[in-house]
Amino acid sequence: MVMKKINFRLVFSIVLMWGLFTVSGVLAQEGDPPPPPGGHGSACNQPPGGGAPVGSGVIVLVALGAAYGGKKCMNVKNFRLGK
Repeated sequence: MVMKKINFRLVFSIVLMWGLFTVSGVLAQEGDPPPPPGGHGSACNQPPGGGAPVGSGVIVLVALGAAYGGKKCMNVKNFRLGK
């Protein structure tokens, strides 16, 4: 009797979660974006962000990550050597 109750609760919660996740995925769909406001300078919608340069920021981020990783490696090396 106890096993049937546990199985029923498990199946019920799985079906309930599956139903909620399926419905939320369908409700998350939106229609077309609104038209651009006046003075936008373009007749069609533009992607967000415009023409912001990303390349130089990525180079700086990679350089800082490499420097941080090198520092961590040197700390581990110095710790093992007992300096």
